[in-house]
Amino acid sequence: MDKKRILQLLLFIVLSFLIWSLIKPNDYTVWLLEIFPALIGISLLAVTYTRFEFTTMVYIFVAIHSIILIIGGHYTYAENPLFNWIRDYFHLSRNYYDRLGHVAQGLFPAIIIREFLLRKSPLKNGKLLFFIVICMVLAVSAGYELFEWGAALVVDPGAGDAFLATQGDVWDTQWDMLLALLGGIFSVLIFSKEHDRELKGLRVKLGAKK
Repeated sequence: MDKKRILQLLLFIVLSFLIWSLIKPNDYTVWLLEIFPALIGISLLAVTYTRFEFTTMVYIFVAIHSIILIIGGHYTYAENPLFNWIRDYFHLSRNYYDRLGHVAQGLFPAIIIREFLLRKSPLKNGKLLFFIVICMVLAVSAGYELFEWGAALVVDPGAGDAFLATQGDVWDTQWDMLLALLGGIFSVLIFSKEHDRELKGLRVKLGAKK
């Protein structure tokens, strides 16, 4: 399947989830807050596609991350039915969909950041690139925690609590940032070789267009 058809399929899947999520979500305010980053990310990729085309891997990762956010927006992160079942079946202390969301917050943006730096900065593959990517992943995670905090202050208390999804854990913010950090490290270690292969192919394709 060529890249254009893959992108069309990804867009169709994400839009399908988005339409589904609009049907009787747990709370429309929480829904909007949760899906907002996905809408911004997808819009930016669409607007900049002709000027800065990313690898297929990036678009797939953005689609997966968007779906995680959309599902979280529909149910709220503390009330995902599958993870409620997992919690009850294994006698866990909380619904762990929120933790999955924060792993994804490091896992998928790491490759986007890595690609942008490799293509738009003097950085090359190596320890410095790895360090900067991970630092930026942690910065994104910390920035999102500030966004959550700010949103919780301005919306009604009930929606704010649902958006934060701390579930009574006083260390929830620290756990969120740690999981994003680990997700970013895992992503760069696992996906870098395939990402480099796709980058090489993309450079050949873009060079042929010039």
